[in-house]
Amino acid sequence: MSKKELHPKDYRFVVFKDEAAGFSFLTKSTAKSEETIKWEDGNEYPLVKIQISSKSHPFFTGEEKIIDTEGRVDRFKARAEKAKKLKDALENKAKKAVKETEKKAKKDEK
Repeated sequence: MSKKELHPKDYRFVVFKDEAAGFSFLTKSTAKSEETIKWEDGNEYPLVKIQISSKSHPFFTGEEKIIDTEGRVDRFKARAEKAKKLKDALENKAKKAVKETEKKAKKDEK
């Protein structure tokens, strides 16, 4: 059984414009738009404004940064620092106990 009318009928040229980057491109799409724009070829096409494109997205511009909105990295670093301090304190306590034991052993020998 085949599906009739599966593909959209309003597939046409549309201009997508990334206003933040000042970048536009012409491609085929079914995206709806009330606005139009005169393109470089002199024809008028529907205009779809977009917030991000390959010219403004950090991945494509090479400016990719880790965005930690929930503070997970900071919490991880804080836990690691706390664990390191605890480990150091326990090591110092163990060293002190060994020294005390050695002192007692020397004192008992006399």
